[in-house]
Amino acid sequence: MKTKLEYLLQNAIDALKTQGVLDRELTVQIVLERARDAQHGDFATNLAMMLAKPAKSNPRQLAEKIIAALPADRLISKVEIAGPGFINFFLNPDYLFDIVKQIHVAGSTFGLSQSGQGKRVQVEFVSANPTGPLHVGHGRGAAYGSAVADLLAAVGFTVEREYYVNDAGRQMDILATSVWLRYLEECGEVLPFPGNGYRGDYIRDIARSLHQRDGELYRRAAGAVIADLPADEAQGGDKEKHIDALIDRAKTLLGEADYRSVFQVGLDDILADIKDDLAEFGVSYQHWFSERSLMEDDSIPQALQRLDSAGYLYKQDGATWFASSRLGDEKDRVVVRDNGQTTYFASDIAYHMNKLDRGFDQIVNIWGADHHGYIPRVRAAMQALGADETKLKVLLVQFAVLYRGDEKVQMSTRSGEFVTLRQLRNEVGNDACRFFYAMRKSEQHMDFDLKLATSKTNDNPVYYVQYAHARICSVLRQLDEKHRPRDLALGMGHLRSLTESHETELLTALWKYPEVVERAATQFEPHQLITYLRELANQFHSYYNAHQFLVDDDGLCNARLNLICAVKQVFANALGLLKINAPESM
Repeated sequence: MKTKLEYLLQNAIDALKTQGVLDRELTVQIVLERARDAQHGDFATNLAMMLAKPAKSNPRQLAEKIIAALPADRLISKVEIAGPGFINFFLNPDYLFDIVKQIHVAGSTFGLSQSGQGKRVQVEFVSANPTGPLHVGHGRGAAYGSAVADLLAAVGFTVEREYYVNDAGRQMDILATSVWLRYLEECGEVLPFPGNGYRGDYIRDIARSLHQRDGELYRRAAGAVIADLPADEAQGGDKEKHIDALIDRAKTLLGEADYRSVFQVGLDDILADIKDDLAEFGVSYQHWFSERSLMEDDSIPQALQRLDSAGYLYKQDGATWFASSRLGDEKDRVVVRDNGQTTYFASDIAYHMNKLDRGFDQIVNIWGADHHGYIPRVRAAMQALGADETKLKVLLVQFAVLYRGDEKVQMSTRSGEFVTLRQLRNEVGNDACRFFYAMRKSEQHMDFDLKLATSKTNDNPVYYVQYAHARICSVLRQLDEKHRPRDLALGMGHLRSLTESHETELLTALWKYPEVVERAATQFEPHQLITYLRELANQFHSYYNAHQFLVDDDGLCNARLNLICAVKQVFANALGLLKINAPESM
């Protein structure tokens, strides 16, 4: 209905341009909202007030001209002008019934559109360091990013989902060294484990596999490993200096080839686990982009050369700086340290240069909320690279906090004492995970209530929504059990008999679904779809509790069956977009 009204309004605007009331070159953005009060109709627009100034006209008088130019259409029963120039539309009640027919014809494609016009959008999300299994915080980013990408695809964008693999840098060296030290323990060496190493059981598992595969190829004497190292934190030293010295020692004792072998085993094992975990969660990617590839193909020097050619690099204190403060950042940033090593930010600049060079119309980065301060420097880099920084959309995801009863679970990838996404999924199921993760705005904090997520009560929102779908399926099973045939055509011919208030509410809600999908996609807010599903479930359960469906009157019976089957289709479509099951029984 909204799309149809927008089309009619656009026709009216074109007519007024032809008449000379509006300038032919004037760009008009039609904003149409659902009326909050039924007394003001079904939809309202402030179009006349927006165009009054360029049209040099009184808003109410312009509203009259817009109404007069509207093409006749059976969708509209009445149009009124309210207040300073609002145009209120009252829709033909009979038109409500058309939605049942539309849904029956469209089936699983109902709600999809081509408004994105095939524009290419890249969505990069999760991108957790491959230094350990994904935890429940990563899970929220996975569910949110997947839903954002799928919604954009649903409205006609060409979407590429990407995971940026941080397979270079210090954290990966800490991982490799941690694996090697546990491997040495497997070989029988006795040595202290660094306080800043990765301690999870998965490190021992990788080390054990490495030992089973390669024997004692990488064994070095414990004395040689720990000789003359700076003291660790437990001995009153600096844990950062201690782990960095251990990394250097590992590289020296193993040599480049063997160190790379140990490094690769840790990376491959953990990355494979991450891929499996996400695939089991229904999250897929077209591209896994390696940070290391940026170093191997000279992308970083090329990106820095572009910045230098544009006049945004300078030398100071032996380091190379990016003058990002000239482009909105709070201060300038080092891109090459005084020892000649490039910074992580330099890799990020090269990565975004790569994204731009791939020709995406929009780049969507989904980051943890702790990266908020990183946004201005990346935007500055894009401007310095000669790109339109508005191409970049950064969406932040707050950490998910897990509770067991009244006890808050602490998570740390160094201590190994953390709850993984896989553990959470095994406990509450994928459906509850995806629903709860997407239930609030991504930038809002969320507490994940395990007890609620596993309860089979109406208080559990995912259960409540899925139960609505299952209830409709049960009505259809009852129809079969009574050996009563369903007459689709008869039901379509008697839709006007759906006069109960619950039926009108459901019909109105069905009309809203394509609008909700469009809005949730373009505003990057999957929670809007969750809210819609909860409201639709509430309306259906109220209808179910108040009325019988398999009534003696065949016309009314089949009309109601057609209505609830349309509701069932919308539940299936919406849940499908969120990769949540629509069960037929519960």
